[in-house]
Amino acid sequence: EYRVRFSSRAWVIHGAARWIARPMFSLWPLTPAGLRAGPALELLAGLRKAPAGTRTEKLRIGGFLVEWVKADGVAPGLPNPAAGAVLYFHGGGFIGGGVGTHRRCVSALSRTSRKPVLSVAYRQYPAARLDGSVSDGVFAYRWLLEHGYPAERIVLAGDSAGGYLSFSVALAARAAGLPAPAGILAISPLLDWDCTDKQAHVNLRRDAYIPGRRLPALYQLIAPLAGPDPTLSPINHDLRGLPPVLLQVAAREVLRCDAEAMAQRLADADVPCTLQIWAGQVHAFPVLAGLLPEAMAALIEAGAFIQEVTATAARELDDTARLDDTARLDDTDRLDDTA
Repeated sequence: EYRVRFSSRAWVIHGAARWIARPMFSLWPLTPAGLRAGPALELLAGLRKAPAGTRTEKLRIGGFLVEWVKADGVAPGLPNPAAGAVLYFHGGGFIGGGVGTHRRCVSALSRTSRKPVLSVAYRQYPAARLDGSVSDGVFAYRWLLEHGYPAERIVLAGDSAGGYLSFSVALAARAAGLPAPAGILAISPLLDWDCTDKQAHVNLRRDAYIPGRRLPALYQLIAPLAGPDPTLSPINHDLRGLPPVLLQVAAREVLRCDAEAMAQRLADADVPCTLQIWAGQVHAFPVLAGLLPEAMAALIEAGAFIQEVTATAARELDDTARLDDTARLDDTDRLDDTA
């Protein structure tokens, strides 16, 4: 699917990203001293009040913070296992961002999906490397399951680095024997640490936000091992059995390359997948909910996807349970007839 219309605000944001954000990120030192601005940005964002009509509640689980975000009218109580939940992982390149920087986006997603959202402040570099971030995500998923949230009513979601986690957590949860979630929503996800295709893609130069040539340096900084490890890229895993996926990307961002490759591999693995490509937008544009009309439009479609996959997964589970009950009754009848 290709979204072709875009607003004047999108032009302004695209220009600001190209002439301010990208040059700054191109030169910003990837060192412990240079990365101190990441936590500072999250601290400032945390001082802002939650959007109107939104309730929040912070908890500490497993040594990191999570925040329940619920828009008014979603479901009574906070939280509410019967309503299900969205487990959201924020973006920020594993070196910045947090629940504060993404609260407006998460609040809008709660409203459009009609579900409470558990936003995860997973550990990032230098507190943890990639494997630590994934471990926190799996812990948060297991925590939801242990607190009564049915897997068929949980959707894993995230943007950019969080999109990476939405896939990585689903794969790691499967490896740990946990039930699969109802769906995966990935916004501008980073899915392949092998940057060969991205370096040759025309969007390497056209991306208004991400300096794609710095991605290998970011990997060297946050990877748990010094050498390349293909297993750290979700795109290299066996994708069979994953739940339905919605991918949303900007037409000219460099990570479009990852999304298109993942969409093809999901199709090859018989996993239902929708890839939406939005023209005139910047990387992870739905995070700009409240500033950008297209952000809200994308989150409305994301919310509809979440409602659809959770309802479908719940119906399929109910149908399976009814078939099992019928089979047990038939077996009992046959035993009675034999007797």
